[in-house]
Amino acid sequence: MLDISGLTIRFGGITALDDVGFTVDTGEMVGLIGPNGAGKTTLFNCLTRRCVPTSGTLDYLGTDLLTVRPDRMARLGIARTFQNLGLFTRMSVRDNVLVGAHHRARAGFLGAGLFLPAVRSEERRLRAQVDGLLERLELREVAEHPAAGLPFGTLKRIELARALAAGPRLLLLDEPVNGLSHGEVGAFADLLAGLRVDFDLTVLVVEHHMGFVMGICDRVVCLEFGRVIADGAPEAVQRDPAVIEAYLGTAA
Repeated sequence: MLDISGLTIRFGGITALDDVGFTVDTGEMVGLIGPNGAGKTTLFNCLTRRCVPTSGTLDYLGTDLLTVRPDRMARLGIARTFQNLGLFTRMSVRDNVLVGAHHRARAGFLGAGLFLPAVRSEERRLRAQVDGLLERLELREVAEHPAAGLPFGTLKRIELARALAAGPRLLLLDEPVNGLSHGEVGAFADLLAGLRVDFDLTVLVVEHHMGFVMGICDRVVCLEFGRVIADGAPEAVQRDPAVIEAYLGTAA
């Protein structure tokens, strides 16, 4: 599904990604790990066109992502969550999730302004789909509540629901369990495993929680200083001397 080759990006004198390359197969869940500053979120930003790489290629199902405008990514079937939650705090949970379905609406400016019958029908359809997501992610009870003031674990599920509302084939998760308790991490892992099957998802996940990554991912890619230092099965990557050194240091 995704073929990253020779990806390099520099910010002034800093090389954030240096000749990065790996693939993600359809239906696979790949974990992207590495110390802080390794370039993981920068790679996500390149995939979603928030950053423009200096060189390299990003092939998604035969489409060169570097030729796609950022606002067209959702239509290609790519959705993401953010390391720092990007929810609209004053909007209701339902409306936050509806934002994710925006690109699937066909009403034009005039039709929406006049609230024509076709627009009303479309809105009912999208709301029904969003309500299904809220039910699946156990968010129905807070559907009308503003996003502000809700527990952190709930906010993580709201952002996940918003990404799913876009109808993605490739889901990019940036530190989805960061800040969650041990019990919440386990519950989120079970939820994600079920959603992966139910929605036929391919998933690329950035995460520091090694138990989560090693327990749920089919393959793990490790970055250090913008370079790939390991790529393989979770058990093999976990034992890789270069990975151990990157995380713990030579003495350890």
